[in-house]
Amino acid sequence: MDLDFLSPVSAALLESLQGLNEQSVGAGLKIHTETSGIPELDDVQVAIIGVKENRLAGTEDEFLHFDEIRASFYKLFPGNWHINIADLGDVERGDTVEDTYFAVQSLVAQLVKKDVIPVILGGSQDLIYAQYRAYDTLDQMVNLVNIDSHFDLGDAEKPISNKSYVGKIVVNKPYNLFNYSNVGYQTYFNSQHEIELMERLFFDAYRLGEVSSNVSLVEPVMRDANLVGLDLAAVSSAVVGGPYYNSPNGFDGKEICALARYAGISDKVSSFGIYEYTSAFGNLGNMLVAQVLWYFLEGVNYRTNENTTSAKKNFVKYQVPIDDEILVFFKSPVSGRWWIEIPFLANANTKLKRHTLLPCSEEDYLDACNQKIPERWYKAKRKNEI
Repeated sequence: MDLDFLSPVSAALLESLQGLNEQSVGAGLKIHTETSGIPELDDVQVAIIGVKENRLAGTEDEFLHFDEIRASFYKLFPGNWHINIADLGDVERGDTVEDTYFAVQSLVAQLVKKDVIPVILGGSQDLIYAQYRAYDTLDQMVNLVNIDSHFDLGDAEKPISNKSYVGKIVVNKPYNLFNYSNVGYQTYFNSQHEIELMERLFFDAYRLGEVSSNVSLVEPVMRDANLVGLDLAAVSSAVVGGPYYNSPNGFDGKEICALARYAGISDKVSSFGIYEYTSAFGNLGNMLVAQVLWYFLEGVNYRTNENTTSAKKNFVKYQVPIDDEILVFFKSPVSGRWWIEIPFLANANTKLKRHTLLPCSEEDYLDACNQKIPERWYKAKRKNEI
């Protein structure tokens, strides 16, 4: 693997953490240091990478580093985990933003191909564009989930920024995006034009209030995601504790950690990014990011690998007649989770044919029994027909 883009974890940080409890997360990590170099990844399941890029957030004069997050995270204790984790250090700013994108895209693609899940600690959220472009070489359609108070569609005709990267993902070739789901949007931060555009494109959007009332609502959405991005501005300012964000509404600490765990436990999620970090975060904000990272890893540890062909053979099948359709549901006897089959067309993009089961909830099955078609099934079917 070509990991030359990476600089080691700060020696000063590692020195300050001498004497860590031998049971702590940090004591068990494989860490990229100046003296030992980049660790071997043959038995690693998750790799942490910092990306010091924030120019397109309008904070380019800020020197970005992740020592405080790492210090908070290393001191935590793991759960009863059976995964190996590496901290590969940081991607420094390139001469241009595009140079940074190239480095991130290359690293994520290499790690995903090696079945290592990259977890990106990033500055501006436009880095999701590079995270997404890493899938260009993987021959699959991609489902992107974004935990964000904004849709970030922006104007695709204008230069990319941390508020317009989704528009670029939609319109730029190659066209790998099958679905975009926003979790936690706040209506007053999004124009009616963007809200209507989300509906026309059959994308999924879940308001903050919906998710806060029932966080498990988005578990099937996370289960269908290939990559997940988290905008830290989606968290209430009171929870983050720093002066950078000034919105009183947003997810609280327990909710954002629950969402991170759902992303981690998803068998399909192969990369995860935490964005819009700033050095203005105080101890409270840094500990929150460390705990979000902890919960994602907790989820990864408890994956059940139900995407495999052998696992699906054991699913229980249910058929529900509704209108002119027969909806076909499947339930895992192991996890109790549900899926619904999407009837792909014969001339559909061949990249889609491997994804015939759409994660859903038991409530979707019960609704179908009461002659109500699940909205996500309808949207997925319509996208396939376009």
